[in-house]
Amino acid sequence: MSPKLTGVKIAAQNRKAFHDYYVLERFEAGIALAGTEVKSIRMGTLNLKDSHCMVKNGEIFVRAMHISPYEKGNIFNRDPLRPRKLLMHRREIVKLGARVKQDGLALIPLSVYFKDSRVKLEIGLCQGKKIHDKRESEAARGAEREMARAVKAHR
Repeated sequence: MSPKLTGVKIAAQNRKAFHDYYVLERFEAGIALAGTEVKSIRMGTLNLKDSHCMVKNGEIFVRAMHISPYEKGNIFNRDPLRPRKLLMHRREIVKLGARVKQDGLALIPLSVYFKDSRVKLEIGLCQGKKIHDKRESEAARGAEREMARAVKAHR
């Protein structure tokens, strides 16, 4: 057997999620993928924008996560937008499903990364931001950028 690759390598991040939601908790899940999908992710051809997770019949799925077909693939290439099953402990899935139903929260994919040569998905238990909240966080980021520029220019 070949030696296991170690460390964490980020394949994609969902920056829009941090703009649209408050992230309350983070969870790690494995993803059930086909071989050509893993190769495509290694090339960095995936998009998490507008993707979300849903709990159905005690299982959790990620929907609208776009993984482009592998260029050198063949008939084994899968539909780029198909729902993909996530691998988590049952008690975690039940807990997340209850929080989503009861509190009106959303499960949003935050990032996809390789951890010891396995593909992992970071899920955030998120609460939606209102428009004025988005403006506030944008203004705060702008103020931080201005302060950093001023400090850099002052040196």
